[in-house]
Amino acid sequence: MEFPKLYNVYFLAIIATVGGMLFGFDISSISAIIGTKQYVAYFNNPHGIVQGGIGAALAGGSVIGAIMAGPVSNRLGRRDAIFFACFWWLLGTALQTSCNGIGMLVAGRFINGICVGITSSQVPVYLVEISKKEKRGSIVVIQQWAIEWGIFIMYFVGYGCSFIPGAASFRTAWGIQFIPCVILMCGIPFLPRSPRWLAKVGRTQEAIEILARIQAGGDVNDPLVVAEWEEIRTILAAEREGQQGWRRFFQNGMWKRTLAGTSVQAWQQLSGANIMTYYVVYIFDMAHLTGNIGLVSSGVQYAIFLVGTAATFFFIDTTGRRPLLIYGAISMGVCMFVVGGILGSYGTYLPNGLEGNLSVKVQVTGSPSYAVIAFCYILVLVYALTLAPIAWVYAAEVWSLETRATGMALASIANWLFNFAIGLFIPPGFQNITWKLFIIFGILCFAAAVQAFFTYPETAGKTIEEIELLFGKGAIKPWKTKPGDSMLDAKIEEARAQHKSIAEVTRDEIIVPKDGHAELKQVEVA
Repeated sequence: MEFPKLYNVYFLAIIATVGGMLFGFDISSISAIIGTKQYVAYFNNPHGIVQGGIGAALAGGSVIGAIMAGPVSNRLGRRDAIFFACFWWLLGTALQTSCNGIGMLVAGRFINGICVGITSSQVPVYLVEISKKEKRGSIVVIQQWAIEWGIFIMYFVGYGCSFIPGAASFRTAWGIQFIPCVILMCGIPFLPRSPRWLAKVGRTQEAIEILARIQAGGDVNDPLVVAEWEEIRTILAAEREGQQGWRRFFQNGMWKRTLAGTSVQAWQQLSGANIMTYYVVYIFDMAHLTGNIGLVSSGVQYAIFLVGTAATFFFIDTTGRRPLLIYGAISMGVCMFVVGGILGSYGTYLPNGLEGNLSVKVQVTGSPSYAVIAFCYILVLVYALTLAPIAWVYAAEVWSLETRATGMALASIANWLFNFAIGLFIPPGFQNITWKLFIIFGILCFAAAVQAFFTYPETAGKTIEEIELLFGKGAIKPWKTKPGDSMLDAKIEEARAQHKSIAEVTRDEIIVPKDGHAELKQVEVA
């Protein structure tokens, strides 16, 4: 049965990014619940490395999912890889909902992580490959926005469920995670395949038809379609003459892209923002906001996330990626220093923890507590405007067509490895070095800004094929690049002036049949 397809890019993004919402749901399914009496009583007050292990299980599974993502996406396609991931989510959620102890809870979160590892890497790949250059950033930002909606919705679901007595409290919250997954599975059949993936596997006619439907209302001879297809096939042919296998990620200048894609994802985690997502309840306990007041204040933080990322949608493609990454990291570093400084200067040390919670060993009251809360909110706003969405956009843009699925998977592995490490060690970090943890993350934020300045060229306003030139031998220095300056516009005018048709640029088209050997074949397009 063939389902009708949607071709409006924004509709495609809304459906595909429900995969990001799954990630958000799982974050809040822990952060909203770890402070409740029902959770503490049932799991025997997990803290330190035990609570860190529960929190980090999602990231551990996501590393495995990201490793799987490249081969699965290259084999099945971007769209079907997302569908494949959903089955892991259903299994993991079932285990969490029915868990009888910490072991089963960790297993369920780990399996959910496999799903998140696949979707978090391949949804941006899908969106990058279907978007116009002028809107690519804003389209991929929808992925981060969906993550934040998942965090926000699930946080208040968890808050509502906290009034349910006994284990039914967290079981109900975790069971609700089935809903977005089912919605995603119902929506995926209405998405077209990525035209660039179709080009990669030799399904040229389908690729051109879908490209035309997305970019030009179905007109295969539109100058934009002709120029863009000519660029895709030229780059694809050149790539296939180059290095193959894993070595391609580190040779002939490709190492610059590998460094850019993986490091931007690593810095997203090393910025310390996960303190505010996974363990925000602990932060507000330190600021003397406990119980329901603390939970509601944490929810306000997630609302700030949503507003900040929504704002990014309107300027990411004009401002560019570099300024947002550089100044965002610097601003976050300042916030980290302020919060750490206040806790260190005005905090009261609690050797036995706050009401037995050993992850909260320092607390401030009065004006210092308000300052901590204010700068936590500012940090979250800056993160939502900059590193949170831009890291996903940039990491998906820098790869070539032949390497994009596996390359984005590599970038996601970097993200999830650091996510796992940070999620695991934040609780014992709070126990052992308390406020100094914020100082460490502040230093890392400034290091991120330095690397972004020297190694990240500007990608906004350029086609994903043109971005390859920014990392080539003799390319312009990253700090001299700027948004725009795309060569595609000139090619479109050339195609219009010469009245080029798609038939002209598909002569002697490269086809890759199932045996993997390239051959030349005349392609006819209706």
